[in-house]
Amino acid sequence: METIQITFARRGLVRPRQDRVLAGVCAGLGRRFGIDPWPARLLFVLILLVVPGSQILLYPLLWILMPPEQRVAEPVSAPGS
Repeated sequence: METIQITFARRGLVRPRQDRVLAGVCAGLGRRFGIDPWPARLLFVLILLVVPGSQILLYPLLWILMPPEQRVAEPVSAPGS
């Protein structure tokens, strides 16, 4: 699962520490695709209404697979090192 989270992080799919409502999945998706969190949440809900029951599977799956933002932060090296 670590490999999947690293792949998601490289593609910009992380759950941000700010703008979360529940787990940050929609905020992370919105950030990745360049839209604000609230329109991303509304779009997510509208898409999930098309396929009833998919939110029960998709949201928790993305919650598990998308790494939190602090776990993927690049370590800051000291100047001159």
